[in-house]
Formats: sequence, structure tokens, C-alpha cells
Amino acid sequence: MSLLKLRPSLLILACIVAVSGCQSANKRKQELAYIERPVEQLYNQGAQELDKRNFDRAILLFNEVERQHPYSEWARKSMVMTAYASYQARDYDEAIAGAQRYLSLHPGGSEADYAYYLIAVSYFDQIVDIGRDQRTTELALSALQDVTRRFPNSSYARDASLKIDMVNDQLAGKEMEIGRWYLRSNQTLAAVNRFKKVVTTYDTTSHTPEALHRLVESYLTLGLRDQALAAGATLGYNYPGSDWYKMSYRLLTKEGLDPEADSAPRRTLIQKIIPGGK
Repeated sequence: MSLLKLRPSLLILACIVAVSGCQSANKRKQELAYIERPVEQLYNQGAQELDKRNFDRAILLFNEVERQHPYSEWARKSMVMTAYASYQARDYDEAIAGAQRYLSLHPGGSEADYAYYLIAVSYFDQIVDIGRDQRTTELALSALQDVTRRFPNSSYARDASLKIDMVNDQLAGKEMEIGRWYLRSNQTLAAVNRFKKVVTTYDTTSHTPEALHRLVESYLTLGLRDQALAAGATLGYNYPGSDWYKMSYRLLTKEGLDPEADSAPRRTLIQKIIPGGK
């Protein structure tokens, strides 16, 4: 079949697509057309669409509340509901922007605590595995800390605190991954800095015992016997039954060092690692 014979068919198809596009555009215009309605009716319709998980339709209706009744209490609430609908639709950028818009206009509004929380969980839900860039994880941590600092007695703060522990564990895991890579690459000093950061900044996470063991390994490699003993003693004092301490204990005793000797002072985790700690 020649190209010339195909052209009429292509023209018909193009017309069908154009007509279909116009119909869709007209439908959208009808949905956004100004039809004055009571504020409660608009808001409740938006809430109903949200319950049905028709997020785009819910957003349109909440926006319509703002457009038709801009100075009402319902308009303020609709701003937060629009951000929440975007969050439920996993449009996190729109959710964050919507919550930030609310806070810029109503910083002391009754929904401010939830707006801050919505920003935090929007970042939190975007956290990726430790093998990738952790910029979003850092933003999540900052936003979660904002919630606990501003609204310490709220239910949002309690949930934010739990999420902060998870975020810190994620960031500590990233530091450990980088530190292990430095060790494998024989960049021991760089590895030490990563492991020390875990011990000093993320000391309540699940990665701390391994970080202390890696410090024992690294210090022994560098010939820093006193620092290796201090790290081992700290590991034994804080995690005496862990496999990491058992491995560190074997390494140290091979070098004639005893982390359980009476001469090894028992101080806190941070004091043991920071030079000059008391």
C-alpha cells in the first residue's frame, strides 16, 4: 500500500484525536466553570470525593471553596484538604507546596500543626534506599524535627518522633556504607571520620555497635592502639553481648590489649570517642 493511500486515513485519525481532545477540554472547563454554591455544599462534596479516592475531583472542589468563599473559615480548611488530597494522590511536591502556602497565609491557623506534619510525611514517604542520595532524607529529618519542636505535646509530634528514629537510622546506614567503602579502598582515615559520625551523631541507632567495631579495626590498622582500646571498651560497656564486641575483643586481645581490664575507664559512649572526654 502506498504512502499516498495512507494519508486520508491519517487525516481522519488526526481529526478524531482533535475532536476527542476538544471534548476533554470542554469537560474540564465545565468542571471548573463558576457555579455559585453554598460553601458547606462545596466542602462536603470535596470531602466525599476524597473518601471515594477521586483525588483530582476533590482538589477541584476544595479549590472552588477558596475561589467562591475566599475569606471564610472553610477556605482556610480547604487549603489544607487540597494539600492532603495531593498527598493521598502521591503528588508530594504539590502536597508540600500546598501546605507551605497555607502556612505562609495562616501561620497561626488551627490547622498549622497538621500542615507542618503534612510537609514532613511528604518528604518521609519519598525516602529511598541508602544506596542513593539522601537529600530527601535530610529534608524529612528537618521537617520532622520542626513538628516536634513547634508542637511537642501533639499527636503529630509523637508520630514524628518515631519517624525521626527511622530517619536517623537511615542516615547512619548511609554513613556506614560510605565508611565500609573507604575501608575496602584502604582510605582508613576517611573511614574513621564516617564511623565516628555514626557514634557521635547517630548513637541511638542500630548501627552504633558496628561503627564502634569498625573503629577498633581502623585504629589498629593505623597503629593507634589507645584509640582502638577506647573504642573496644566503649563497645563492651554499651553492648557487652553483641557479636560486634566479640569480634572486637578477639582483635584487641590478639594485640595484647584487654578492653575489660580494670584500668580501662568506663565512661559514656561519646566521652570514650571524643578526644579529651571525661
